[in-house]
Amino acid sequence: MKKLALLAILAFGCSRADGGTAPAPSASAAVPTIEIAKVTSKQLDTTTHLEGELTPWEHVDLYARANGYVSRVLVDRGSHVKKGELLVALTAPELDAQRAEAQAKLAGDKATYDRLKAASATPGTVADNEVDTALAKMRADQARVASLAATESYLTVTAPFDGVVTERDVDPGALVGPSSGKSSTPMLRMEQVRVLRLTVPVPESLLGALAPGASATFTVQAFPDAKFGGVVRRVAESLDVKTRSMPVELDVANDDGRLAPGMFADVLWPVKRQAPTLFVPASAVVESTEKTFVVRIANGVAEQVPVKRGVAEADLVEIFGPLAAGDTIAKHGSEELRNGTHVVPR
Repeated sequence: MKKLALLAILAFGCSRADGGTAPAPSASAAVPTIEIAKVTSKQLDTTTHLEGELTPWEHVDLYARANGYVSRVLVDRGSHVKKGELLVALTAPELDAQRAEAQAKLAGDKATYDRLKAASATPGTVADNEVDTALAKMRADQARVASLAATESYLTVTAPFDGVVTERDVDPGALVGPSSGKSSTPMLRMEQVRVLRLTVPVPESLLGALAPGASATFTVQAFPDAKFGGVVRRVAESLDVKTRSMPVELDVANDDGRLAPGMFADVLWPVKRQAPTLFVPASAVVESTEKTFVVRIANGVAEQVPVKRGVAEADLVEIFGPLAAGDTIAKHGSEELRNGTHVVPR
């Protein structure tokens, strides 16, 4: 027995020329066992959260159309007005003087024309040219009076539509006139808020699932427990190159006036494809510095298949690439599962 033990020790000690011990079998030589999943096909019909902003249906800055002094301001911020309602009245002393002068000149030139016209009834008394000249002067005076009367109508500012006055920046006695550029301050600002526009920047990846006429619900911070609705009506048809999104407008009824322009909305955006697409577990998609892929398993051999991500739905994600429904893939993708790697599916 002692001799056998000694031989065993010698054999163990001589198993390595350098005096070390023999290594254990390498674990890397074992074929990895991986969990698998199937590629599924279904029609995408889900929702996602997007942010939008409410704006008025119509809005306008109101300026005076003629130079004058404010005599009356009949509205203030928050006033609800009807189309055609008087908002601001102006006076223009210079215009009054011009009108009186024009009317006096018209009266004088008309009297001259009437006398010449009557005298021309006697042949040879008045030349026809004198009558024509007098008529031309009278008509010019009439045009001048009509022009001043039209300008006088500019001294009353009325509401262009039903709405609410949201800003007032003028008081009686102020000298006002037409807008002189972007830096000009309007007398009043009006908005139509019975219907609002909800503008939602829709990411490029969701545009393929955009359905005009679709309804969407949203919430606002002012009323967190209330849900509001809108209908998709207008699509910009052009991407914002900075955000890679497209503005989409929804019409929102606001008869009760709870919503206000400028509010931000958390929109539960509908996402629905017209045809079925492919889905895999979110954990199956690998995003490396070089590509996005899933690992397809065929006959126990791994293959990295490039794909593009679509919309996430629960624990699945939509993909686009050279795959088919029913294909076997690694449920947990990894860059270590290179092309040609042998695996044991589980």
